[in-house]
Amino acid sequence: MSNTKVLPLLEADDQGVAPCCPPLTERPFTAEEAETAARMFKALGDPVRLRLFSAVASHEGGEACVCDISDVGVSQPTVSHHLKKLKEAGLLTSERRGTWVYYRVEPSVLAAMGKLLTIAPTAAA
Repeated sequence: MSNTKVLPLLEADDQGVAPCCPPLTERPFTAEEAETAARMFKALGDPVRLRLFSAVASHEGGEACVCDISDVGVSQPTVSHHLKKLKEAGLLTSERRGTWVYYRVEPSVLAAMGKLLTIAPTAAA
Protein backbone atom coordinates (compact mmCIF):
# COMPACT_ATOMS: atom_id res chain seq x y z
CA MET A 1 0.00 0.00 0.00
CA SER A 2 1.31 3.41 -0.96
CA ASN A 3 1.55 6.32 1.47
CA THR A 4 1.86 8.96 -1.25
CA LYS A 5 -0.49 11.90 -1.58
CA VAL A 6 -1.61 13.98 -4.51
CA LEU A 7 -0.67 17.60 -3.99
CA PRO A 8 -3.66 19.67 -2.91
CA LEU A 9 -4.14 22.88 -4.82
CA LEU A 10 -5.93 25.91 -3.42
CA GLU A 11 -8.65 27.80 -5.25
CA ALA A 12 -7.56 29.41 -8.50
CA ASP A 13 -6.79 33.12 -8.50
CA ASP A 14 -8.13 35.64 -11.01
CA GLN A 15 -5.62 34.43 -13.63
CA GLY A 16 -6.75 30.80 -13.35
CA VAL A 17 -3.60 29.75 -11.49
CA ALA A 18 -4.19 27.26 -8.71
CA PRO A 19 -1.29 27.83 -6.30
CA CYS A 20 -0.09 25.18 -3.90
CA CYS A 21 1.38 27.82 -1.65
CA PRO A 22 1.83 31.59 -1.46
CA PRO A 23 4.98 33.17 -2.91
CA LEU A 24 7.93 32.63 -0.58
CA THR A 25 8.23 36.36 0.05
CA GLU A 26 4.56 36.88 0.94
CA ARG A 27 4.56 35.27 4.38
CA PRO A 28 5.98 32.25 6.19
CA PHE A 29 4.50 28.92 5.08
CA THR A 30 2.12 27.02 7.28
CA ALA A 31 3.17 23.45 8.11
CA GLU A 32 0.75 22.10 5.49
CA GLU A 33 2.00 24.49 2.78
CA ALA A 34 5.60 23.55 3.56
CA GLU A 35 4.73 19.83 3.28
CA THR A 36 3.02 20.41 -0.07
CA ALA A 37 5.90 22.43 -1.53
CA ALA A 38 8.48 19.98 -0.17
CA ARG A 39 6.76 17.00 -1.85
CA MET A 40 6.73 18.87 -5.14
CA PHE A 41 10.38 19.89 -4.98
CA LYS A 42 11.48 16.53 -3.57
CA ALA A 43 10.01 14.85 -6.64
CA LEU A 44 12.04 17.23 -8.83
CA GLY A 45 15.17 16.84 -6.68
CA ASP A 46 16.34 13.80 -8.64
CA PRO A 47 18.23 14.64 -11.88
CA VAL A 48 16.49 11.87 -13.86
CA ARG A 49 13.05 13.05 -12.69
CA LEU A 50 13.92 16.64 -13.51
CA ARG A 51 15.03 15.59 -17.01
CA LEU A 52 11.83 13.59 -17.53
CA PHE A 53 9.68 16.46 -16.24
CA SER A 54 11.51 18.88 -18.54
CA ALA A 55 11.16 16.50 -21.50
CA VAL A 56 7.41 16.28 -21.00
CA ALA A 57 6.97 20.01 -20.35
CA SER A 58 8.98 21.03 -23.42
CA HIS A 59 7.59 18.40 -25.78
CA GLU A 60 5.54 19.62 -28.72
CA GLY A 61 1.88 19.88 -27.79
CA GLY A 62 2.64 19.77 -24.07
CA GLU A 63 2.50 15.98 -23.84
CA ALA A 64 4.92 13.19 -24.58
CA CYS A 65 4.70 9.48 -25.19
CA VAL A 66 6.89 7.48 -22.84
CA CYS A 67 8.54 6.10 -25.99
CA ASP A 68 9.78 9.64 -26.83
CA ILE A 69 11.24 10.57 -23.44
CA SER A 70 12.80 7.36 -22.09
CA ASP A 71 16.36 8.09 -23.29
CA VAL A 72 17.65 9.56 -20.02
CA GLY A 73 20.45 7.08 -19.33
CA VAL A 74 18.54 4.64 -17.14
CA SER A 75 16.60 1.43 -17.82
CA GLN A 76 12.95 1.45 -18.87
CA PRO A 77 11.75 0.14 -15.47
CA THR A 78 13.64 2.99 -13.79
CA VAL A 79 12.04 5.51 -16.15
CA SER A 80 8.63 4.10 -15.22
CA HIS A 81 9.48 4.38 -11.52
CA HIS A 82 10.48 8.03 -11.87
CA LEU A 83 7.41 8.90 -13.95
CA LYS A 84 5.26 7.25 -11.27
CA LYS A 85 6.91 9.41 -8.59
CA LEU A 86 6.24 12.56 -10.63
CA LYS A 87 2.59 11.51 -11.02
CA GLU A 88 2.25 10.79 -7.29
CA ALA A 89 3.59 14.27 -6.53
CA GLY A 90 0.87 15.74 -8.74
CA LEU A 91 3.33 17.07 -11.30
CA LEU A 92 2.28 14.86 -14.22
CA THR A 93 -0.89 13.22 -15.47
CA SER A 94 -1.00 10.29 -17.85
CA GLU A 95 -3.29 8.64 -20.35
CA ARG A 96 -2.93 5.19 -21.89
CA ARG A 97 -3.47 5.07 -25.65
CA GLY A 98 -3.15 1.54 -26.96
CA THR A 99 0.18 0.19 -25.77
CA TRP A 100 1.74 3.58 -25.01
CA VAL A 101 1.30 5.97 -22.10
CA TYR A 102 1.28 9.71 -22.76
CA TYR A 103 2.33 12.15 -20.04
CA ARG A 104 1.31 15.77 -19.64
CA VAL A 105 2.41 18.50 -17.24
CA GLU A 106 -0.61 20.27 -15.84
CA PRO A 107 -0.29 23.95 -16.86
CA SER A 108 -1.69 25.01 -13.49
CA VAL A 109 1.14 23.13 -11.76
CA LEU A 110 3.82 24.97 -13.75
CA ALA A 111 2.09 28.28 -13.10
CA ALA A 112 1.76 27.52 -9.38
CA MET A 113 5.43 26.54 -9.12
CA GLY A 114 6.43 29.75 -10.88
CA LYS A 115 4.18 31.78 -8.62
CA LEU A 116 5.67 30.13 -5.53
CA LEU A 117 9.14 31.31 -6.52
CA THR A 118 8.03 34.78 -7.64
CA ILE A 119 9.17 37.74 -5.65
CA ALA A 120 6.09 39.68 -4.59
CA PRO A 121 6.21 43.39 -5.45
CA THR A 122 6.79 45.60 -2.45
CA ALA A 123 4.14 48.14 -1.53
CA ALA A 124 4.95 51.78 -2.26
CA ALA A 125 5.91 53.72 0.85
